[in-house]
Amino acid sequence: TQDIQAMRFHRNLEKMTDPLEKYIYIMGIQERNEKLFYRVLKDDIERLMPIVYTPTVGLACTRYGQIFRRPKGLFISVLDRGHVRSILDNWPEPDVKAVVVTDGERILGLGDLGVYGMGIPVGKLCLYTACGGIRPETCLPVCIDVGTDNEELLKDPFYMGLYQKRDRSLLYDALIDEFMEAVTDKYGQNTLIQFEDFGNHNAFRFLRKYREKYCTFNDDIQGTASVALAGLLTAQRAIGKPITEHKMLFLGAGEAALGIANLIVMAMMENGLSVEDARKKIWMFDKDGLLVRGRKQGVDGNQEAFAHESPSQTVKNFLDAVNVLKPSAIIGVAGAGRLFTKEVITTMGSLNERPIIFALSNPTVKAECTAEDAYMLTQGRCLFACGSPFEPVILNDGRTFKPGQGNNAYIFPGVALAVILSGVRHISDKVFLEAAKALAEQVTEKDLEQGSLYPALSNIREVSIHITIKVVQFVYGNGMAFHYPEPINKEQYVRSKVWCTDYDSFLPDIYEWPESASKPPRV
Repeated sequence: TQDIQAMRFHRNLEKMTDPLEKYIYIMGIQERNEKLFYRVLKDDIERLMPIVYTPTVGLACTRYGQIFRRPKGLFISVLDRGHVRSILDNWPEPDVKAVVVTDGERILGLGDLGVYGMGIPVGKLCLYTACGGIRPETCLPVCIDVGTDNEELLKDPFYMGLYQKRDRSLLYDALIDEFMEAVTDKYGQNTLIQFEDFGNHNAFRFLRKYREKYCTFNDDIQGTASVALAGLLTAQRAIGKPITEHKMLFLGAGEAALGIANLIVMAMMENGLSVEDARKKIWMFDKDGLLVRGRKQGVDGNQEAFAHESPSQTVKNFLDAVNVLKPSAIIGVAGAGRLFTKEVITTMGSLNERPIIFALSNPTVKAECTAEDAYMLTQGRCLFACGSPFEPVILNDGRTFKPGQGNNAYIFPGVALAVILSGVRHISDKVFLEAAKALAEQVTEKDLEQGSLYPALSNIREVSIHITIKVVQFVYGNGMAFHYPEPINKEQYVRSKVWCTDYDSFLPDIYEWPESASKPPRV
């Protein structure tokens, strides 16, 4: 039975200690027995997600050529221009509903991994199914290969991509255009296309270029924004201080920071602030220092809205920024390691009774601080969230805090399922605002007492379904849905479409006829 197989799986996994060995074993199960794979992943998501996704998937990506068994997605290179549709025709499944695509330029906090980045779309789509209940055969992972600027990979004999520097010419744009057209031509205009781990310069550009033409979103910008905002909305509830009264300081000013900042602005505007006043409450600090107008390193077009006049006091480092700006929340999305130093955390604790500290960078080694530092240095007063999992923290007074993981997996499976089921053609930022609210409202008082700003990860399937229902209601209510007829009972409709991991029965239906039907009547 499947129960016995699941028990055997867990027994085998318990014998392993190396995270990469666990990853290879689990993904091998996916190849051999898909329903069993999703059954064990769904049932033990809290323990297995860090293996199939961040942080272990980052390690798997760096060793992708060495652990490669078989392709789990499509590889499309710049040399395939003019033939993208024929490559899509090689994919065995005819009814694809969701595509996750990367070009491997900015994998987690690890940088340019080229085609080794394929582990990310594969991992994301595993969570589409495990968390959101989307049918696995309707999911397609894609890696666009235009070369890599990673010198180590260009010397790696196991590297599976093009041995060339990244093509940044117009050929790159032409390839992405052809890919988008080929996907929608083959699978339909409503096919969901999620962009993942593209470089900053391309991520915003493609989002602006395609969002009104295709059914697409960028998880690094919009998914991260939604889950971070959900954490802030929960913190607002815990502190009793509305989001409009907070001042935010970001460490990092790239895709994630700008995505979160723009969604925070939307939330503040919904609560009565003007866009100008909302932006004034958000500051950013990146590798070139505080993001201010006229700085000699420059400010790109995406950052201009959050570049303010330079403060009167000198700001040389992030600690200076905290002391000068006196934020109520610091949000780390720079992927540069432990830059929330003990001095920074202690200062936040002295400035605020309940400081908000989000260390959201992935994988774990890139996080801005540890959960232990955040809780210990603020005597358990901080509201902490992390991007990768940390163990519970026990304070000297015996209190235990279980840090909430601000993982995009809380958002993108539910949003994706809602988009697919309701026939959304273009995904508005308002969808991610609604998803953030739906996530925040599921945090219980017990979660808050344990120090978590997010629902228990073990309940993520139900959390995702709740988000799906709320988003489906929102898109139908706001004229964004094009699946007709509109379902009357939307919760029943959503739950009826969730994929089941039970084995199919090959037995025919067995039922009885009346005995009189098989006998001649008495004369």
